[in-house]
Amino acid sequence: MAERRVLVVDDEVGILEVCRDILRKIPSVEVVTETDGREAAERISAESFDLLITDIRLPGMNGIELLRLAKEAEPNLSVLVFTAFPTVDTAVEALKVGAADYVIKPFQPDELQAIAERLLDEKRLRVEHSLLQRQVERDYRFDEIIGSSAPMKEIFDTINRVADTEADVLITGETGVGKELVARSIHKRSRRSGARFVPVDCAAIPENLMESQFFGHEKGAFTGADTQMIGLLEFADGGTFFLDEVAELPVSLQAKLLRALQERTFRRVGGKKEIKVDIRVLVATRTDLMAAMRAGSFREDLYYRVNVVHLEVPPLRERRSDIPLLVTHFVERYAQEMGRSEPRIDAECLDVLSRAPWAGNVRELQNVVKRTLVLARDDQISVDDLPDEVVVKAGEASAPEGFFQLRSERMDSFEREYFTDLLRRFEGDVSSAAKHAQLPRGTFYRLLKKHVLTPEDFR
Repeated sequence: MAERRVLVVDDEVGILEVCRDILRKIPSVEVVTETDGREAAERISAESFDLLITDIRLPGMNGIELLRLAKEAEPNLSVLVFTAFPTVDTAVEALKVGAADYVIKPFQPDELQAIAERLLDEKRLRVEHSLLQRQVERDYRFDEIIGSSAPMKEIFDTINRVADTEADVLITGETGVGKELVARSIHKRSRRSGARFVPVDCAAIPENLMESQFFGHEKGAFTGADTQMIGLLEFADGGTFFLDEVAELPVSLQAKLLRALQERTFRRVGGKKEIKVDIRVLVATRTDLMAAMRAGSFREDLYYRVNVVHLEVPPLRERRSDIPLLVTHFVERYAQEMGRSEPRIDAECLDVLSRAPWAGNVRELQNVVKRTLVLARDDQISVDDLPDEVVVKAGEASAPEGFFQLRSERMDSFEREYFTDLLRRFEGDVSSAAKHAQLPRGTFYRLLKKHVLTPEDFR
């Protein structure tokens, strides 16, 4: 039996035969045809289809009503509408009811095949996304790290192998890749998991306070030292000491830290007593430490001391297959935090997110998803809900002649025609036009700006 089923509904037998010949060129597709809208509706209620292609004008039941019933029966069903009498209102009505696209008769065979293949692929993506929503926490979660790509599986394997040892670990990677999550995972899986995990952001501590922050100080050690204070190393005794952005440490402190790490002993500032600590050391940096050593800003002996095991976390652009998993995870997480129902992410939106460059890696993706969820008005997140800069960068990353570029050009043409017609009909009255389009005024103005349309020109 074919993997994917397509139902074509048209009262012209010749059109049905042409469609059957075209669609059968798509691998693993079964084509079913009907000439009556009511009979097609009965068939949809009794059988399962991946794509419905229907004419607007049909005997028994028109295509818009058939479309409405079909989407009620199967919300994930992709629908393509034929029309020989194209008008803006007809197209908009079909799209509002749930059509994914429309084709004007007569059509080119290649055009129909390309659109049908794309809609079938989108249906598959929606089904896969639904599966991801149910499986992400169970199958693709490693502590707080999300991923199933080959690079991340290597990371998980390394974490498992080093966690139960006492080896110090150097974690490298670009900003936002999740270096601290990796460190926390190592701690959680180690014998020290019941003790403290003490993270220190070396870039956030003023240089004149670093020594006392790390080693503590005795009362009277310097002006303002009114009481004795233990340092972060002492606080981490028995647990894991995590130095984030270790390359930001001044060279003068690196020497003192090196001795403390080698001997696991140190003196508080102003103190004489040696304090012994039992700690495991994990360090992270986005800086090329080899280059820093050549420049003299990072000690070579400290590098070899902390680099017992080197674990490099890949940037998001090198594990794009993890993006849908991460998006699903963040949507679920933030929807729960906001006390709202979890929205569905349409296939095109997920594809745009998967193609964006993500210079800020997982952290940037996380922030974009949260922002999109805060501003989204509907229970479905589409490309229109994404920040413009994300959509633009994703488009720039695509081949100029690719599908999404061509689709974008088609959609731009349709949008411009639609909004031009609205402004003309309502004589430049934006409030009335936006109300008719069922769009927020802010979105309406944004789209007018996008297409360089000025309401005053229509008054």
